Amino acid sequence: MAKTKLNTTEIDFEHLSNILKPLSHHHRLQMIIGLFHHECNVSQCQERMGLPQSTISQHLRVLKDAGIIKGHRKGTEVCYKVVDEFALKLIDLMEN
Repeated sequence: MAKTKLNTTEIDFEHLSNILKPLSHHHRLQMIIGLFHHECNVSQCQERMGLPQSTISQHLRVLKDAGIIKGHRKGTEVCYKVVDEFALKLIDLMEN
């Protein structure tokens, strides 16, 4: 099978790097895979992962600052979901 040459001029390497860096931490990677399947708030993430609330909040901040996730209000809580297209494709690729 012949390999197709990748056109590197069409790739935004800076964006890819900015997504991959935060995902290099195992807890953040676990979080985005979970958020890929189910939106959740800090308390739900804490319950599922068994980490302190402050740790969950710090990891969510890193993912949010990188543009990987976004939060939206549901009453008094903020629910998070994965919104970055590259991150969504990456998760899909990892699971398949």
